Amino acid sequence: MKFLIGIDEAGRGPLAGPVSVGAMMVPTDFDFNAIKGIRDSKKLSEKKRDALFEKFEALRDKGEISFAVALSPASVIDREGIVPAIRSALAETLRSLGAGANECEIRLDGSLSAPKEFITQSTIIRGDDTEPVISMASIVAKVLRDRHMKEIARDYPGYGFEIHKGYGTAAHIKVIRERGLSAVHRSTFCTRLAR
Repeated sequence: MKFLIGIDEAGRGPLAGPVSVGAMMVPTDFDFNAIKGIRDSKKLSEKKRDALFEKFEALRDKGEISFAVALSPASVIDREGIVPAIRSALAETLRSLGAGANECEIRLDGSLSAPKEFITQSTIIRGDDTEPVISMASIVAKVLRDRHMKEIARDYPGYGFEIHKGYGTAAHIKVIRERGLSAVHRSTFCTRLAR
């Protein structure tokens, strides 16, 4: 095997915005000790995630690693369901990386699985906190989804997407009840909230 690929998703549970899948590809002999502080993105501050993301970009620019992130929008989540939406984004990240099924080992977090042609794959419960390559995928998925939500916030002012990133906070639920759903809300996730 030439490459190790870690895969994780961000944004499975929010009421609005896309689900994001990140895939991180490193050489099998990659030295994870060269990057300090890698862990599950949910256990890192936004500032720390952004700093690590910058390091990943620098390593990518040097050709030492590759990564890809794909987003499945709320419309796809509502039409097909969250699991198919994640599955299609996951396949897209692997296409973007140009990963050959016979030259990589894939490690996935939680309940994720790669397309069947990727024979060497393993799903690891809490892998985002125990497998550095999955943690790196978790970070890129989270950072790029958060940035996307900040951009969406400009198009839908007043919903607070730049603050809660679409998650079901009390403030977000209050706004939904006052204003109704926007075009980027997952209507199937908000059946009891919309007016």
